[in-house]
Amino acid sequence: MARLITGIGELTTNEPELGTLRSAAVVLDDDRVDWVGPAHRAGPADERVDVGGRAVLPGWVDSHTHLVFAGDRTAEFEARMAGEPYSAGGIAVTVDATRRAPDDVLAGNLARLAHEARMQGTTYLETKTGYGLTVTDELRSARVAARVADEVTFLGAHIVPGECAADEYLDTVTGPMLDAVAEHVSWVDAFCDTGAFDEEQSERVLRAAADRGLGVRVHGNQLGPGPGVRLAVRCRAASVDHCSYLDEADVAALADSWSGAATGTVATVLPACDLSTRGPLAPARALLDAGAVVALATNANPGSSYTTSMAYCVATAVLQMGLTVPEAVWAATRGGAKALRADSGEGAVGVLREGARADVHVLDAPSVTHLAYRPGVPLTWAVWCKGVRLR
Repeated sequence: MARLITGIGELTTNEPELGTLRSAAVVLDDDRVDWVGPAHRAGPADERVDVGGRAVLPGWVDSHTHLVFAGDRTAEFEARMAGEPYSAGGIAVTVDATRRAPDDVLAGNLARLAHEARMQGTTYLETKTGYGLTVTDELRSARVAARVADEVTFLGAHIVPGECAADEYLDTVTGPMLDAVAEHVSWVDAFCDTGAFDEEQSERVLRAAADRGLGVRVHGNQLGPGPGVRLAVRCRAASVDHCSYLDEADVAALADSWSGAATGTVATVLPACDLSTRGPLAPARALLDAGAVVALATNANPGSSYTTSMAYCVATAVLQMGLTVPEAVWAATRGGAKALRADSGEGAVGVLREGARADVHVLDAPSVTHLAYRPGVPLTWAVWCKGVRLR
């Protein structure tokens, strides 16, 4: 069925040939975008929705979340706000709770958070395993995630659980654990940072994933300077996420990864996490100025970034990281799609053009500028995901 969304005051397409359109319209045909252009040129449709001059953009693409978990870490947050430093060790608290939780609790919590995200305009959602850290618990986490998320990442290499030695645990991660989850995931990630895994250990995980035909990603440079970026670029990872501590060589490597290539390594920045951990904000402005590709994501998780609001991340990127509003919106839509290599071809996300997936976000505002101009105000007016209206 063809649906005409018209009366669009400002349309952000993220398509260079279309740009930002005024007095625009979009036609959705089932789960695809059928046409984009000036409202006066739109043809007939089965259904017509007039959005009354509001701004329209692609749905948010949240390319980094950890939503399969149980338990609560409020006490850890309170301690951090009182001055205690963040460390990777807090993950173990969630691991214990997740292992104890039955599948229906994990599934219910994931469904709740995914619904919360979608009602705020997130139409394409990645999430990870990584709070089970046994073959059984990682497998059930992957199965739960695959029922809800658009993309699932295996993060067995999150931390070394207390009952294992590092080498023994990596044998499990790269062997039976990876074998168990492979059919349910698209990506494999490794936390290459202080208190987690070193460069050699992380590369072992990524190589095992690549040997099985899975895409690779890296958690890196969150807790201090380190090898995460160079590892990600060397292994042709789709993204390296966090990027809070980068030197000039890291920035140059990320920019150079796109030189003469259709795909490189996206720098995914997670400002809600940086604020919650009181760490430095990732140098998004320097990355863009150098020619790197930047994505914005929530890092929604119970310990260091308990938010599903992409709008909050966009506002933070503008107000505190030096991005313009169009740059931040692009990073939260097409940038996230690039980090998942889902931004091109039929059914692409993060973009509104003919053939793209019918993911549409309408703001109760005349322009996307209001996302930063009115921070913290819930501006989502309507959402279509795969052509189905959610609100």
